[in-house]
Amino acid sequence: MSQKLSPGTVAFLAAAPLLWAGNAVTGKLVHGLIPPITLNFIRWVLAFLILLPLAWRTLRPDSPLWPHWKRYALLGLLGIGCYNALQYMALQTSSPLNVTLVGGGTPVCMLILGTLFFGVPARREQIIGAVLSVLGVVLVLCRGSLDQLLSLRLVIGDVYMVLAVISWSLYSWLLVRTSDPASIRSDWSAFLIAQMIFGLGWSGAFAAAEWSVGTHDIVWGWPLAAALAFICIGPAVLAYRFWGVGVQRAGPVMAGFFINLTPLFAAVLSLALLGEAPHLYHAVAFVLIVAGIVVSSRRK
Repeated sequence: MSQKLSPGTVAFLAAAPLLWAGNAVTGKLVHGLIPPITLNFIRWVLAFLILLPLAWRTLRPDSPLWPHWKRYALLGLLGIGCYNALQYMALQTSSPLNVTLVGGGTPVCMLILGTLFFGVPARREQIIGAVLSVLGVVLVLCRGSLDQLLSLRLVIGDVYMVLAVISWSLYSWLLVRTSDPASIRSDWSAFLIAQMIFGLGWSGAFAAAEWSVGTHDIVWGWPLAAALAFICIGPAVLAYRFWGVGVQRAGPVMAGFFINLTPLFAAVLSLALLGEAPHLYHAVAFVLIVAGIVVSSRRK
């Protein structure tokens, strides 16, 4: 953990935000076609079916997974059951760009959790980088206006995204623990499906609760089918694979700064697909976020 960034590690840590930016834009495109928590559940059902031929042995009764079921149930709750469901819920009232920029608070959350619960004190460069990232988030939340900042009122989508950031930060810290059975830890498909089997239970329960309150209208058709195909292969299977490798190589704190590349990609995709052109304050926020990555990666 916390190795020096290599080109390969950078590629893994940048590929995941690119796919997650596409996930945010896609979630916005289909928000009128399917309820958000149901979307998350179907996404993971399809991703599970994709991985099953590769990792079905992990689910056998004699698998080393089951003695460690509590760990994987927690990973499934945080990374599969909660994070994306909260993000899709946030997209009901917020734009993909704003949602991903609120996610820019991830490095701060990573530092706080690492210091308080995982015995990893923050370095000065990491603190400075986190401050720069937070300034970028504050800038977009107040729309570049001091008056907006003074009268800022959070919408429900912002609250959902804050909860998502906390969930993802905990998930990332738990990834670097080395208590997993070697046969699972060394096989990326086994490691991911071990989380999925429990994550499906959590996300299924949340989807059932969503349906119980009456929000279950689904508009089936090619647009929804294409969206599901993308999010179950890219943001679910591939991005989680890339992120897991990147976190294990660079550590959760350094990896957390790469999450802030997501708004950069989301801005481009939003412009291309949704017609949501970025404003000047978005550009300044992007500069602050990238500066946070650069500063935090420096070592004495």
